[in-house]
Amino acid sequence: MYLPKHFQSFKTNFPDVHENFETLAKACRDHGPLDAKTQDLVKLGIAIGQNSKGGVMSNTRKAMASGATADEIHHAILLSLTTVGFPAMIAAMEWADDVLEKNKD
Repeated sequence: MYLPKHFQSFKTNFPDVHENFETLAKACRDHGPLDAKTQDLVKLGIAIGQNSKGGVMSNTRKAMASGATADEIHHAILLSLTTVGFPAMIAAMEWADDVLEKNKD
């Protein structure tokens, strides 16, 4: 899976912090009943709420890897409209579409 250069640099420069971050992330994922695809779509929604381009793109890739379809990803993004507003939703749709386009079969 694609990893941005800044993340790779963080992982190299701060291996102990990265390891602890990964441990915490795994504990959070393992704690509840949501399956991986649902977790990734929820995290996509959180990234949209943060207006995080990197987060939207990363969580789009993760959602795809856990089995989410383009329609499911688009629906998750569309749901953000009434919470975060039209500009943020449109930006997220563009960022996700960039990822989806690059990963077409």
